Amino acid sequence: MTDDEKRQIIVLRRDGLGYGKIAQQTGVSMNTVKSFCRRSNLIVSIGGKSVCECCGKQIEQAPGRKQKRFCSDSCRNKWWNGHLDLVKRKAVYTFTCPNCGKVFKAYGNSQRKFCCHACYIAYRFGGGRHG
Repeated sequence: MTDDEKRQIIVLRRDGLGYGKIAQQTGVSMNTVKSFCRRSNLIVSIGGKSVCECCGKQIEQAPGRKQKRFCSDSCRNKWWNGHLDLVKRKAVYTFTCPNCGKVFKAYGNSQRKFCCHACYIAYRFGGGRHG
């Protein structure tokens, strides 16, 4: 990325544009824009105020605290549900179902044993193999 592109990204971000719009205007990939903005602490602002990344409402930033990205929990949830590709999932576990033998993955539960409820019932109460 050139110095000219960096300056252009800084100006566009300070004007309130998102990563996607900046990437379209500069021809730099969105991930590169995002990385540069985060490394440079370029938060979206309008008139010197931070704005919500979801709805664009102004956010009051408390001095000495972490920068807020969203105005509310509902905006935060809506934004993250729309950007699932950006979620860094670290607690993904792989298991083999003792009932049907199927290999499956579960997020956030290291104690899971069965791929589905029907396999649990079949295994526990002797209804045969499922799945």
